[in-house]
Amino acid sequence: MDVALVLKHRLKELGLEQRNLATAAQVTESYVSQLLTGKKTPPASNRTDIYEKMEAFLRLPSGELSRLADLQLIEELKSKLGDPPSPLFEDVRALILRKCALGKERQIRATIEKEPFGELERLVTQKLLDVVKGVARKELGSEDWLSEVARLSGQSYEEIRVNVLEFLDTDVFHVSTENCVSFLEPLIESWDIDLETFGMEIVLNHRIASEHVRRLEFVETEPEQHFREEPGLKEFLHDVSLSGDATEEEIEFLKELRFKKNRPTPLYYYRELQSLRDPLHFSPQ
Repeated sequence: MDVALVLKHRLKELGLEQRNLATAAQVTESYVSQLLTGKKTPPASNRTDIYEKMEAFLRLPSGELSRLADLQLIEELKSKLGDPPSPLFEDVRALILRKCALGKERQIRATIEKEPFGELERLVTQKLLDVVKGVARKELGSEDWLSEVARLSGQSYEEIRVNVLEFLDTDVFHVSTENCVSFLEPLIESWDIDLETFGMEIVLNHRIASEHVRRLEFVETEPEQHFREEPGLKEFLHDVSLSGDATEEEIEFLKELRFKKNRPTPLYYYRELQSLRDPLHFSPQ
């Protein structure tokens, strides 16, 4: 027995319609219809909350739908292992090249077109997917986040909930136009890659991603910080009459200050420290 059969049987038993189930699960009626007819594969249980909502609505034992969904996914995966995946890439490639850093698109396009869906295209797409999936997975339970993504992509809240479930289950071989419209387009502002080291910098939309810039090498790292200690800061730290009671946290704050032209004096850092300590300069929590 699979998820679709259980849902159809229980709806019939309770005299309910699929639209009622869609409302309870906060997804579109179309999505529920495709689940019931087998046109959509049930999402993995660890990537969604719809099973809990459906179980409560249909008065099913807790965890039953999740268990059936995972078993169904395992069986489907076994049946597909012998079939090579077919990339759906024309629309995805157009989006990726459009988001490429200024001055790099022509070079990247030439490299990709020499070997369609080759190593570079797969690498870039996979990294973009990994980063955006990470954001989506982190924010999945946030109604505000889902509403903002829905607004930016021109979809309803229910549609975006459906799309995020499918997006988290996709991979580089099956990423779709819907994935691009719903997530890659609104979340990614730009990306760049060093073709010698294959290090990537991905800039995300700061309105819907708490971490604006991601730097990825073979593993994800924080953006590199270039720091040159200011002569005025060095003098300030050596003058105990100015910096004698400064805490480590305060000193770290002063070190993070950056200046393009004028060089600050030790007195500047002393006044900055006093300003930092003055409660009048900060709003209450």
